[in-house]
Amino acid sequence: MAGVFWHLGNWSTEEPKILGPMDHAFWLGSVIFDGARAIRGTVPDLDLHCRRCVQSARNMLMEPTMTAEAIEELCREGVRRMGPDAELYIRPMFFVRKGLGAAQPDPTSTEFILSIYDAPLPPATGFSAITAPFRRPAADMAPTDSKASALYPNSARATAWAKKHGFDMAVVLDEAGNVAEFASANIMMVKDGVVMTPAANGTFLAGITRARIIDLLRKSGREVRECTVTTAMLDTADEIFATGNFGKVQPCTRYAENHMQPGPVAAEARRLYFDWAETARILPKAA
Repeated sequence: MAGVFWHLGNWSTEEPKILGPMDHAFWLGSVIFDGARAIRGTVPDLDLHCRRCVQSARNMLMEPTMTAEAIEELCREGVRRMGPDAELYIRPMFFVRKGLGAAQPDPTSTEFILSIYDAPLPPATGFSAITAPFRRPAADMAPTDSKASALYPNSARATAWAKKHGFDMAVVLDEAGNVAEFASANIMMVKDGVVMTPAANGTFLAGITRARIIDLLRKSGREVRECTVTTAMLDTADEIFATGNFGKVQPCTRYAENHMQPGPVAAEARRLYFDWAETARILPKAA
C-alpha cells in the first residue's frame, strides 16, 4: 500500500516502527485517531477532522503535542506528496508512551504520528445490514467523547456477527435499545421524503460527514430530523444509507428482510456532498 508517514519531524514512505510491549499505548490502549479523506486533490472538512483529533486527545487525558493548524498543514503537505489523482485516507494519531501508575496515561509522554495512504473510495453499489446484539456504551461507561481506538473492537465484533449471519454490516443500538449507528458509519433513513437520523446522545460519534450531509440536505430544501430511530422504523423505511468518512454516502439495499433499491435521497446526498467537496480542492484537477 503506497503511503507517506510523518513522525518526530521526518517524512518516510515506510511505516515507522514505534511501539514496544512496555509502551502505555501498546498494552493499555491510550491511542486516538481521526480519519479524513483526500479525494483526487480535495480535502473536505480537513480542518474539522484535525480539530477533533486534538480534542479527542485531550478527552483521553493526553497532552497534544501538535495544534490542529499544524496537523492540517502537515496533512496538506502529505497529500501533495501523493499527487492529484490519489484517493487517500488521512489518519492523524496521538498516543501515550508512559503511564502514571498502572493505568493512567502520563500526558507528558504523548506523541503524534500521521499516516496518509492509498484508500480508493468504495463504489456506491449498496450493502446489506442487520441489527447486531452489541450496544454502544453510554458516556459514563467509555470515552465516547473521543475517537478512541479502544472503542473499535466492539464495532469489529458487531460487524463479524453480521457477516456470520449473511450481511455486510451491523446496525448497533444505544444503551436504551434505540438505533445508534452502523458499526463503522452513521445511519440515516428516509420515510415519505423525510430524512431521519439518530439524535446525538453521547453513545456514538456524531460524525463530521454526518453533519455536513445534514447541512447540505437542509440547504437543498430537504427536511432532516435528528430524532429517536428504532429498528421498527428501519423495517419500513423507504431508504437507508450510511454517511461516514471512508465511503461518504453509501446506500443500504437490504435491512434484515426489507429489500430496497438505492434511493433518490441517498443519490442526492452523495451528489451534494461531492459537489461541495470541490470547494476544498488543494490540487488542480488532473488533465
